[in-house]
Amino acid sequence: MAQITLEGVDKVYAGGVKAVDSLNLHIRDGEFMVLVGPSGCGKSTALRMIAGLEDISAGTITIGDRVVNDLAPKDRDIAMVFQNYALYPHMTVAQNLEFGLKLRGVSKEERRRKVQEAAKMLGLEQFLDRKPAALSGGQRQRVAMGRAIVREPQAFLMDEPLSNLDAKLRVSMRASLNQLHERLGVTTVYVTHDQVEAMTLGDRVCVLREGKLQQVDTPQRLFDHPVNLFVAGFIGSPAMNFVTADLAPGDGEGVFAAFAGLRLPVPQDVLAAKPGLEKYLGRKVILGVRPSDFEDAAHAKPDWARFAVTAQITEELGSEINVIFTVDAPPVEHKDTADLAADVQDDDDAALPLQENKALWTARVNARSAVRPGRPIELAVDTSRLHFFDPTTGLAIGHPGAAS
Repeated sequence: MAQITLEGVDKVYAGGVKAVDSLNLHIRDGEFMVLVGPSGCGKSTALRMIAGLEDISAGTITIGDRVVNDLAPKDRDIAMVFQNYALYPHMTVAQNLEFGLKLRGVSKEERRRKVQEAAKMLGLEQFLDRKPAALSGGQRQRVAMGRAIVREPQAFLMDEPLSNLDAKLRVSMRASLNQLHERLGVTTVYVTHDQVEAMTLGDRVCVLREGKLQQVDTPQRLFDHPVNLFVAGFIGSPAMNFVTADLAPGDGEGVFAAFAGLRLPVPQDVLAAKPGLEKYLGRKVILGVRPSDFEDAAHAKPDWARFAVTAQITEELGSEINVIFTVDAPPVEHKDTADLAADVQDDDDAALPLQENKALWTARVNARSAVRPGRPIELAVDTSRLHFFDPTTGLAIGHPGAAS
């Protein structure tokens, strides 16, 4: 096992296109680090530079205690798992698993032992004599992972290994990956565009955008404390709701976020927890509300703020209901939200849909709710979990990592 450190790493292609821009990232020994972001954000390029499959234009990459900038991939003591499995079709599963060991001159007995151990770990024992064509997609991916495991490398590098699998199989394979990492404890760098995958697998998650690091933190902290509008909108499904609001003092005491004829009280605890937020009194902010911080008022805590809306669409998911409704306010115009909307072709949840110049919001409510499309519903919102962003910079107000 080994730590991996990227210091000031750049990747510039012909024509001056910068795929990775001054990336600084420290991956701890034994950590499962996920690189996530929209298509073209530089995550796969960063992984390929760690592997040695892409030359770096500037900076330093260290694996363990060695600078590997000029080392060939075979000398970096890493193992890669690709999206397309990359198995040899004419070889059996056992032969695929042992092939890399054979090239390295490992003895026949040692190869057999390692193949049997990996096959048992991955539930492949009954498939060792089969060829890849006789396996399902999930079984092939397990073989690809087994081929990496038998090498006992310092680090695993995985490039969207589950993206070719169907939704149900991806869930079970995520669980298998978690168990494998718990068992092996090998430093793992995992690339995905699927933020649900990122949140469920990563010890920490690194969010990239246009080649630049936006935020690296635990999945829960990314969700609860995004550093800017982009991370806030990218992490979470359904996506965070945004609106431009006036932060105003109340008639008596307290502060309110006012928008679209609504006034949401901002608790004193929130003001205290977000240094600098009080400086925005009398100014506009971008307000963010997660769908999961709503509830049908009939099932909500009595101290939550309430307001009435008309449900446009309802999505009944069994365990909860997504209520989609319009907010009588123009869409937020900011580069961060525009980039999220542009990514809709790759991830529908990242879109910020509009209707008649009104923002479409989503509230996630209890499955026992009587909400129906086209009917009014009183929603409650947990105002202790409101998010606030600077309308110019897009940075989260009061976030320690958001200093401009």
